[in-house]
Amino acid sequence: MEVILIKDVDKIGKAGAVVKAKDGFARNFLIPNGLAVPMTSSNLKNLEAQKQKKAAQLEQLKKESEELKARLASISLTIPALIQGEDKLYGSIHAQEIANALSEEGITIDKSSIVLDEPIKALGIYEVPVRLHAEVLAKIKVWIVKK
Repeated sequence: MEVILIKDVDKIGKAGAVVKAKDGFARNFLIPNGLAVPMTSSNLKNLEAQKQKKAAQLEQLKKESEELKARLASISLTIPALIQGEDKLYGSIHAQEIANALSEEGITIDKSSIVLDEPIKALGIYEVPVRLHAEVLAKIKVWIVKK
């Protein structure tokens, strides 16, 4: 029996895939648990409509990310920090501090989107990458200054 998966099923397939399953497995497990629907022409049309809707949503999200990238390119953040010695920071600057500084500028970005290989530990100017979308990477200029 061929079924269309509604949700990801381990060792069977991903959501939206048309798979062949044994009749009993499909009728007694997949369909009653809401994991799949029988493959019919109307269900195939619904699947195609859902794929198109999801593609449109992803395209809209990418467009919004591109607009945010252009806005981030014009922003320069200044983060004051305590220092010890010459140019070493007392502590370090993490993604959370950068996200907080961005929120003060009116831009809300999750700290997990900020790509820091390691925390910033010295005064200076840094180009910090921000992953806005799978295909969109923005860079913001961060100035670390003495408090």
